[in-house]
Amino acid sequence: MLLGQWLGFVAILVSLYVLWQIRQVLLIVFAAIVLATALNKLARKIQHQFKLSRTVGVLAALAIFSGVLIGFFITIVPPFITQFQELTATKFPAILNSAPQWRTNIQSYIPAPIFPYLPTVEDLTQQLQPVMKSFAGGLPTIFSSSLGAILNFLFMIILTIMLLAQPNAYRRAFICLFPSFYRRRIDGILAECEVSLGKWVGGAILSMIVVAVLSLIGLLILGIPLALAQAILAGLLNFIPNVGPTIGVIIPMAIALLDEPWKAVAIFIIYFSIQQFESSLLTPYIMAQQVSLLPAITLIAQVFFTTFFGFLGLLLALPLTVVAKVWINTVLIEDVLDRWKQPRRRIDRATDLAEPIDTETELVLKSAERE
Repeated sequence: MLLGQWLGFVAILVSLYVLWQIRQVLLIVFAAIVLATALNKLARKIQHQFKLSRTVGVLAALAIFSGVLIGFFITIVPPFITQFQELTATKFPAILNSAPQWRTNIQSYIPAPIFPYLPTVEDLTQQLQPVMKSFAGGLPTIFSSSLGAILNFLFMIILTIMLLAQPNAYRRAFICLFPSFYRRRIDGILAECEVSLGKWVGGAILSMIVVAVLSLIGLLILGIPLALAQAILAGLLNFIPNVGPTIGVIIPMAIALLDEPWKAVAIFIIYFSIQQFESSLLTPYIMAQQVSLLPAITLIAQVFFTTFFGFLGLLLALPLTVVAKVWINTVLIEDVLDRWKQPRRRIDRATDLAEPIDTETELVLKSAERE
């Protein structure tokens, strides 16, 4: 290769290395883009429904988003703080005090040769001491991680507001990074990404609502305290694939265990059944209808992004897959592979690459031009 080619190759490697080092920042930026896309779609609906200006529509969308966040914290946080204080102040000590009596009662159900091998309260206390010391030693790390998560969240919110204020300016700046003959095609790809992300957000919200309603019905039947708050939390945690539902079942099981032990088992069965229904039937159907994602591709994407990007990659696995699907279909398959048998034909005319993908994409493009 020539010197210029070698320099270009080295520049690509350096760019990839830099992008890898700032991958967490890029994921936060992508999260802000997804949130800004959802709020922008809401702002457009408000703007067109009530014949308002763009500024009023954006402010209304931000007000709705802020109201949802505030309502979430008011509904979820105070009840759980009260329940946790009751748990640590009264019920947990009562459980420890009654532990010897439990061990005596269990003796009548367990064969005599096995009972001596059961751990006593003193044994459990000694085994828990190293765990508590390790937890106490890790408190500074937990505090710093929590502080970093809060700062990242604030950065994402600020960036979302900036993107929402002038979406077309940032869009044009991104399009300018591509050759002039391909810019109209990139504009169409971005419009299709916006449509696909909007459909994914709608499907995710629908799935969360179904999970929350089913959880609420199950908790009300069992008479579990804080049923509404726990159901909302279960629905919101369903946004996190695989991990979220597991976390969501811990709190209601702990609360039910303090009331009646059999209720904890019943809650586990109910949440497990809901999760199986959601993961096996509801979400695959919704995603197949909304963004045409195959279940196997969804699972592979979750494993891939979690492996390379950690928890944030798991959280953003589905929107990343949706965007990657659009770019692969349009750029790699339609513009490269589908034209592979036509090597003599030059793809240098904007009209070759400027056709809208579908009617909804065309509407998004027209709306963006009007703004």
